[in-house]
Amino acid sequence: MHSNIRFLTCAIALWLTGLGGKVVAQDAQPKTMEPDIPMTIVEAFDISAYNFNGPMPLSDNPAHDLYHDIWTAGTAFSYPGLEVPDSFKIDLRGYCMPTPSTRVNDIFGFRPRRRRMHYGLDLKVDLGDTIRAAFDGKVRTRTFNRRGWGNYVIIRHENGLETLYGHLSAALVHEDQLVRAGEPIGLGGRTGRATGCHLHFETRLLGLALDPALMFDFPNGRSTGESYVLRKKAAAKAAQSSASYVKVRQGDTLSAIARRNGTTVKNICKLNKITQNSIIRPGQTLRIR
Repeated sequence: MHSNIRFLTCAIALWLTGLGGKVVAQDAQPKTMEPDIPMTIVEAFDISAYNFNGPMPLSDNPAHDLYHDIWTAGTAFSYPGLEVPDSFKIDLRGYCMPTPSTRVNDIFGFRPRRRRMHYGLDLKVDLGDTIRAAFDGKVRTRTFNRRGWGNYVIIRHENGLETLYGHLSAALVHEDQLVRAGEPIGLGGRTGRATGCHLHFETRLLGLALDPALMFDFPNGRSTGESYVLRKKAAAKAAQSSASYVKVRQGDTLSAIARRNGTTVKNICKLNKITQNSIIRPGQTLRIR
């Protein structure tokens, strides 16, 4: 009987090796075995009893508790009927630096000279540098915006964040693809509305832009801690204080202004208490965020 057990153990180890598993022969013993009842390998081996020390399975619907079944591929940030929770703890474990460079070229915040908000930060890259996923997740959007982020990718993560990677020279992933932290997702570039080669990197939760520097220590290529707690009131106050305005140009329309600034006519009308049929004049100031 002992020889039969040794034979069965070796068979299990060889079978697992073919699957890429790393199992020590003595650990592959079946949990229970009746002495007089012959068993197949599958019957003898209880896979739930073993720890392979590998990565956890990727979720096909990450952060479902936050986003439910809303999965708007091909669009930026739209979550009808959903609201940011008053408080939310974001798990930062497993973070991977998205760029080989740790240099920050431009920070998150309002740009007075351009009178608009910068909703992410810019990381130094050279043309063709490998851009990597910051966390495990699933690619929600891979598309192109000539007047904005150029080639860009948005990934939704299990911790609730969605990360955006803009101005890519090429995207290496497709929509609905599951990716691991550190996996190549694109190449550095300057497509879209970009001055010089860089990665525009955003972190959002249910569309609310968060300063990546609050969660990641870019100069040292690591997270600022194991977690970050989002406070809705503080985030809303920060967003309100960073309102963005534009002046109407000769021949402008609301739709043209919306396209140029990456927003919608509906949003402009709401912010300025006007309708889609309202007359706008050159020199007039409109709030766009």
